[in-house]
Amino acid sequence: MNRPYTVCHIFSALDGGIVGNYMYAPETTAAREQYGKLRTTFESNAILYGTTTMLDFCDGVVVDLPKSKPIERKDYIAPHKEDKYVIALDCMGTLAYSQNYLERHGLKQHIIEVLTKAVSDEYLAYLRGLGISYIFAGNKELECEIAMIKLKEIFGIERLVIAGGGYTDWSFADAGMIDELSLVLAPAADGEQQVTVFERTDSSLNRAIAFTLKDVQKLEGNGIWLRYTFNNAKG
Repeated sequence: MNRPYTVCHIFSALDGGIVGNYMYAPETTAAREQYGKLRTTFESNAILYGTTTMLDFCDGVVVDLPKSKPIERKDYIAPHKEDKYVIALDCMGTLAYSQNYLERHGLKQHIIEVLTKAVSDEYLAYLRGLGISYIFAGNKELECEIAMIKLKEIFGIERLVIAGGGYTDWSFADAGMIDELSLVLAPAADGEQQVTVFERTDSSLNRAIAFTLKDVQKLEGNGIWLRYTFNNAKG
């Protein structure tokens, strides 16, 4: 396989929402905690977030970047010691950082930005100044397969977890870049009109993706862990 084995790992309400009040209901605490623990079972060395989801972990959005000279649109591998990675889909270059890694639960993860060639020179200079690696995957729109191939070839990522949001989940699923869906269902619903597990983008094909059930487990606190394989996954 010329790309990482990829699992989409999602915590969802019973009505399909992945953000909302259900996450804070006391009845969902046990399932939410187990969702976090289950991620370690995939033995991945990278986790990938869409732009909106990454805002929960970075320093917001950049403003007033200084003018930069033109920078060639070539992938950039910054010096780093970490062998774990957090990957941000940031096609136009908007996310702000204070350092070139994220630290969660005592683990440092080197940041990799996935960009399109439409990104500004100023943002590329900004990432280089912070020592953040970046790759290009598309001219103006994200090309998921290119991103996946580069993540394996350049950084040696063999196993990867995608953890939202819904547009990111669907984009990679639609491209056949996800092997397995790991869905933890919380015992709650809130009926909010929010993003669901999968959200089709304007450029996605108008079609359904089928799955094959792999396993079902009841979790502590009335949660359910569903595991499916994607029937359209590219080997």
